Order: sequence, then structure tokens, then C-alpha cells
Amino acid sequence: MKHEHLGIELSGRPLGFAEMVTIGAGKAAISASATGMARIAIAREIVEDAIASGMPVYGSTTGVGAMKDVEWSADELDTFNLGLVRAHHFGTGTPFSCNIVRNAMAIRINTALTGQVGCTPELIEAYIRMLEADLIPVVRRTGSIGCADIGLMGQIGAVLTGVGEAIYRGNRMQAAEAFQAAGLEPMRMAPRDSLASLSINAVSFASAAETTRNAAASIRVLLATAMMAAGALGASRDPWKAVRHVGTAREALIGAWLCNASDEWNWPVATHVQDPLSLRMIAQVFGAVIENLLSTGHKILAATGRSDDNPVVVEGRVMTSGGSLPLDVTILLESAALCMAHAARNAFNRCVILGNGQRRDLPVNLVPPGRIATGFGPIIKLAGEIFSRVLSMSNPVSAQSLVVAAGLEDEAAFLPLVIERFDRQMRALKRLAALEALLSAQAIDILGDEPKGVAAMLYEVVRKHADFYTVDRPLSAEVEAIEEELGSDDFVTKLTEQVPIASFDDFFALGSLERIEERLSGQEPATV
Repeated sequence: MKHEHLGIELSGRPLGFAEMVTIGAGKAAISASATGMARIAIAREIVEDAIASGMPVYGSTTGVGAMKDVEWSADELDTFNLGLVRAHHFGTGTPFSCNIVRNAMAIRINTALTGQVGCTPELIEAYIRMLEADLIPVVRRTGSIGCADIGLMGQIGAVLTGVGEAIYRGNRMQAAEAFQAAGLEPMRMAPRDSLASLSINAVSFASAAETTRNAAASIRVLLATAMMAAGALGASRDPWKAVRHVGTAREALIGAWLCNASDEWNWPVATHVQDPLSLRMIAQVFGAVIENLLSTGHKILAATGRSDDNPVVVEGRVMTSGGSLPLDVTILLESAALCMAHAARNAFNRCVILGNGQRRDLPVNLVPPGRIATGFGPIIKLAGEIFSRVLSMSNPVSAQSLVVAAGLEDEAAFLPLVIERFDRQMRALKRLAALEALLSAQAIDILGDEPKGVAAMLYEVVRKHADFYTVDRPLSAEVEAIEEELGSDDFVTKLTEQVPIASFDDFFALGSLERIEERLSGQEPATV
């Protein structure tokens, strides 16, 4: 039986994380709403009237950047528009995943459906045909300073004209070859279509959405390992109960989760008056982190439903715009990077406490009594190195100076670089969670505890890949295996089902693709 893709109708309204996961996976049949296409037609007529009147239209009848005052004759427009999009195929480096490129194309379609872009309906139809055929441009990731992804979106636009590279049916090939194999024809770029296909931040927004969602999943796992470590160390749960009454809304939410996730466990308390802050303030640290991630996620989604083009069509006119600077998204992501550093420090501190022999009479380096071994002392240095890596990528870069295009372009957000650093932080946090779980499982076994619920889930993953430590052995492969399973969609699905944080888990559509498709399947088609 053929699997039918979920229908998602784009209308110009912001996308959701569930829709973006489905689109990115190539599991959605994309269409454009009739109302949105009507708005495109109206905006296009305004652009064509402006061109016919002889009014210079930036990037349509004039050059761009430092060449803004160069005007092209009617006979030169086809050559100019074809060359414009191909000239901006200059990205280099490792390509983005097809998931991100699919979503970037969907964002371009969606923001054009606001009726504020002025492109032709044919441009939108060409994007939809490519998505239908799953002909996905190869987009190399280095080539944007975060003031319109011209070097990134330019690679998608160039493929539309039949040059560059694309992925078709899993094979990377020349764009012309991919079009022929898919039975499609390259696009003829009309005036305004070229600039509309490249001078937007759609790749960055798609990449920001994926990385922020992944960070949300990583934080959910790290929160679980924090609870496991707190139990192994015999921390008091009173601060988690107290924060439900005196903390912020997000802190109270985390405090409630910590209490609920640990209720099944016969909690081993060894507290003497007060615990170290890294145990006592887990709710405060993670409350601030999820508050930021939710704010960042909302800001990214809002960007998927607004035109960040230049020029734009508003009030019946073609107007120049400064909307291509995504500073609101960038600054929140930089704040998220700082939050990741706080989460990493919090986890690192617990790793140190687990190994220093100061709690519950645990042996130094978690070496079982009577054994001759160095134990886990050396690997705590890895935890420290990971924390330092995360911290080193938390400094902001968006305000650094850059002047290009003969001084005309002197603002930039460096959003792709911010996202890349944030992504590296997120990946580091996954490894830190694996280390915390490994150390906690060793402490639990030494003490003879019997974890239940969420802690038992984590313990089972650790012991699946790493035996109880009695003799010194290499740990690298074990840590990586634990990290991989804890970071998997399957484990995140089980974790969020075991003890959910509904307002967080549902917003970011955490878990497996199958779970997300089930959630969306009640809407045929889903309209965003």
C-alpha cells in the first residue's frame, strides 16, 4: 500500500515545528492556498505596473548592492536576471541537510504568499514542483553574513535555472541532469523573481528552527540526567517543591517535573542542611533555559510568516525595505547560546561532585571498594573540556563590524554563524548528558540504589552500553554509544511520554516523526 504524504497547505501564516519537521523529512505534499496565490498576483501586477511606468525597481530593473544605480534596458533584463541569481551561487563548504533545504524552500513559498514580495506566481509554482519531485538543491553552508542569505538562497535559485547541483532520488548530480531525470524544465527568471529567490533569510530560519528544536530535545535529556544525578547524590527534593510556590512560572514547571519524574524512586536522601547549588538550583537553571528556548522558538516561527525581502510591496507600492536584517532572531539565539553555557556548567558541576567522594560516602573517582583502578577521575576532565567548549561559543558575534558593497551595506547579524555555534553547543550537551548518566549509574550501583521511572530508563541505556566499572578500561566508545541512544528520537519520545512537559514538548514537536505525523493527521490538509 502506497504511503500518502500529509497534505500541508501554505497560506502565509507562520509555520509550526511539527509542520517543519514533516516538510523537512520530505513527508508532506505542499500546496499554496488560493487566497495566498491571489495576493501574489495582486502584488505582481503592482511590480509590473511600476516597471512599465519606467520607475527603477531595485534588483529588477537595476543592479544590486554597489550597482544599485545601474539601470538595465528591457532588452537586457533577461540576461541580467539570469546572471543575478547565478552570480550569487558562491557558497562553499559542507552542504546543509536536505531537511533544512526543503524547509527553506517552504519558507520562501510561505513568505511570498503574504502578497508583499512581488514575484511571479510561476516562481512559487516552480518551488512547489521541485518539492513534489523531491529535487533538492545542494546548498553549501558558508556564504551568508546574516543580512539575507544571498550566498545560500542563491544556490537554490541557481538550481531553479538549471545550474548548480541537486539531490534527486538520493543521488547528487548536476542540476540540468536532475531536471531531466525528474521531467521538469528550468525556470526563466522574470524581473523581481531573481532577487526574490535569493535575497531572504529562509535558509537561516530553517536551520535555526532545526537547531533550536534539537537543543530543546537535548535540554530535556540533560534535565533527566540532572534528576538522576541528584538522586545518586542523595539531594533533597525540597528545593524542587519550594520552587513551585516561590519561583517563576518556568522554574515552577521544572520543579514540578523534577518531583513527578522522581516520585516512583524510593528517593535516597543524604542532605546535610543544604545541598550544593548545582543540585539545589536545577529548577532555576533549567527554568531560565526553557524560557529562552520557548521565546527563541516563537521568534523563529514568526519569521516564517513574514516577508524579509527588499523591496516589498505594501500600500499599493513597491518600497525599499530594511527587513533583511534578522536581528531579533539572532539576538535571541545568542541568548540561547549563553543559556547552553549555564546548563553545561550545571551538569559539569554535578559530574565533579559525583567523582570527588564527598557525598553519601561514595569512593573517589567512583572506584568500587577493594578494586585497584583509576576509575572515572580522568573522564571528568572530558566533562570539563566539553563545558569549556560550550562556554567558548557563548560570546555574541552579531554586533561585530562589517562594511561591504562600497559602504552601502554596513549592517549584518551573522545569523548563520550564530546558528552553527549554537548547533555545536547542542551536540556537546548531548555528550555531557551521556557522561552524567554514566557517572550516576556507577554511583547507583555502588550504593545499591534501585532507580525507578525516568531514572530507570536512563540507567538501562547506560548499562546497555557500559558495564559496571571494576577494572580500568577504554570508555570512549561507551560514552558515544550512550550519547547516541539518549539523543535518539525514540528515547526522546519515551522520555516525553513518561513524564511530559506538555507546553514545551508539544510546541517543539519533540519525539519521532511517526508521532508528529499522527498528531498532524487529523488535519487534512494542515493549513499554515
